[in-house]
Amino acid sequence: MKIILLGYMGSGKSSVGKLLANKLKYSFIDLDSQIENNIEMSIAEIFQVKGEIWFRNYEKQVLDELLERDEAMVISLGGGTPCYGTVMEELLQHPNNITVYLKTDLDILTDRLWPEMASRPIISHLQTKEGLKDFIRKHLFERFPYYSQAKFTVENNADVASTVEKIVSRLF
Repeated sequence: MKIILLGYMGSGKSSVGKLLANKLKYSFIDLDSQIENNIEMSIAEIFQVKGEIWFRNYEKQVLDELLERDEAMVISLGGGTPCYGTVMEELLQHPNNITVYLKTDLDILTDRLWPEMASRPIISHLQTKEGLKDFIRKHLFERFPYYSQAKFTVENNADVASTVEKIVSRLF
């Protein structure tokens, strides 16, 4: 089985994924980290040097390779991964995939992302916290049709451990 965590950047996919994988004794793969290791560049550098379209195509290629592995794992996607091309549709077609949307409150996302803006290419140009909040609000609206297709939606507005417990209770 593969548990695939999706949600907006800053929603806790990596933190929840690590703890969930540890609890279930599964492998954990953070898709962005895997890409950075493969290319030996940060996501921000990849966007700058190769562009977003190249990144999205490579991201899909790496995800496809992970999904073909014959092992139980938790995969943390990038925030935009399920919204590109046919990714979400393909994730839902695999009977061994369980997709989980980590739904996180707008104010929490804004507070988490504000100090990280420089390292996040799609928000690095924003100047104010209110501008960031408006950007996230718009993006959540655009991405909701993808995120909402996940098999489970779990609120991730509390601590990581309680979010992991919510996911586990839905799985078994």
